[in-house]
Amino acid sequence: MAQAEATGNPLLGFLPIILLFVIFYFLLIRPQQQSQKKRKEMLGSLQKGDRIITIGGIYGMIKEIKEDTVIVRIADNVNIKMARAGIDRVIKDEE
Repeated sequence: MAQAEATGNPLLGFLPIILLFVIFYFLLIRPQQQSQKKRKEMLGSLQKGDRIITIGGIYGMIKEIKEDTVIVRIADNVNIKMARAGIDRVIKDEE
């Protein structure tokens, strides 16, 4: 009789693992995918003249955009060439 109860529905044994995966998906994986999507959209919508902050914290303005690189003016007559992926965010004029 005890063996009959122990060999019940095998899905119930996997239920905690499935539940744990669902929790991880909604708490970790999905938000990361959404932030990666927003970052990709931001990098794709960069335009000449946008004021930016690089990942290293350098403020500048985009002077030229190429496929994977940008030319950023960080001071008068000081331009740097950097990877497009090195841009952290676009800043508004009021900051």
